[in-house]
Amino acid sequence: MTNDELIARDLRVVWHPCTQMKDTETLPPIPIKRGEGVWLEDFDGNRYIDAVSSWWVNIFGHANPAINDRIKHQLDTLEHVMLAGFSHEPAVELAERLVDLTPEGLTRAFFADNGSAAVEVALKMSFHYWRNTGHGEKTRFINLSNSYHGETLGALAVGDVDLYKKTYEPLLLKPLTARSPDCYHRAPGVSWEEHSRAVFADMEALLAEHAHETCAVIVEPLLQCAGHMRMYHPVYLELLREACTRHGVHLIADEIAVGFGRTGTLFACEQAGEAGITPDFMCLSKGLTAGYLPLSITMTTDDVYNAFYDDYANLTAFLHSHSYTGNPLACAAALATLDEFERRDQVNVNKRLAQCMADAVAPLADHPNVAEVRQTGMVLAIEMVAKKATRTPFDWRERRGLAVYRHALSQGALLRPLGDTIYFMPPYIITPEQIAHLGRVAIEGIERAVST
Repeated sequence: MTNDELIARDLRVVWHPCTQMKDTETLPPIPIKRGEGVWLEDFDGNRYIDAVSSWWVNIFGHANPAINDRIKHQLDTLEHVMLAGFSHEPAVELAERLVDLTPEGLTRAFFADNGSAAVEVALKMSFHYWRNTGHGEKTRFINLSNSYHGETLGALAVGDVDLYKKTYEPLLLKPLTARSPDCYHRAPGVSWEEHSRAVFADMEALLAEHAHETCAVIVEPLLQCAGHMRMYHPVYLELLREACTRHGVHLIADEIAVGFGRTGTLFACEQAGEAGITPDFMCLSKGLTAGYLPLSITMTTDDVYNAFYDDYANLTAFLHSHSYTGNPLACAAALATLDEFERRDQVNVNKRLAQCMADAVAPLADHPNVAEVRQTGMVLAIEMVAKKATRTPFDWRERRGLAVYRHALSQGALLRPLGDTIYFMPPYIITPEQIAHLGRVAIEGIERAVST
């Protein structure tokens, strides 16, 4: 099999996600034969560092031996059983461990099979909670501008990125939208904390006016990933938790992309205040299984759980299900992933790797076409602009980021951009030498992209 042979077969039958398929006439999909560690290898023998963790999921590398072994053992024991009326050890053990690892008070784990589904669960559970407790007037949600929470209709509705949402607007519920604390927009000389604290006034005003009809506020803690990797200060989460409690509104923390070590702590909510915050719902997926199998979990509290605990005849049960809910193979992958965190002391290792990432792109700080180099833990983003002084963006139709992507592929790196934002979100097993290579590739790619 060659690349060209598989590409021809692919383009006859496959419709790829987040892709204008006409682009494949000049930029066909890259057929991957195998993966090992940070590397992906195609059928012609070309290798690429997976610098974006295959859409932010592959945190411990491809073909990780320990995760492989755990899944193989599970495969010989039990591949699947429905979780309605049945149970199995991997699901129970995973729930127990996540109760211990997530913020205090998150005591119940509800399983689904992808990130969007975890958000759907949280939205429905919050709405249903208020109905069960006699507050049927609460039917709305508050989100942040520039947010993204998935692409099923409920999750899409509480996002705010037009690229994904605008077409489907007539199908969606209408959230209330507070200004994002995104620190890219801070005034000169204003710190991240000062900016995030000041912007919170907009959220406070919305809660004061609409708490009586609001089920929950949903946020991506610290980092709006699909919104061009925009970042904000943890003080915003601290303020938000206090305000949601004061106004009687749930807080949903979408940690699907930012959980499991990506922001510098195991969960981003840990960074708010001295001891972290506990949301009413925490949505987990992506890194949960280290990129092996689809799985998501919505963590919640005993208070929420008890609102559904009732006699059957009262019809208060939470009736939400997926065929592969709590799949044992996926749970086995998640348990092996948690083992890898412990074995490697990964959160502390990531602090050193994060510094390597910062060092690798330090020369870009003064680049005339780089508005900002920003970083939160193991996520680093470089925002290209036409003019640095005014932060004037390039015309999006010029697709400058795509030029960086093409250059990176030619240099053995997968750097899939978000528009004109180039970012590193690599597996945690990456080496300092590999990070340095990514830095050189990004710098070269940006030089080429802005000079055309």
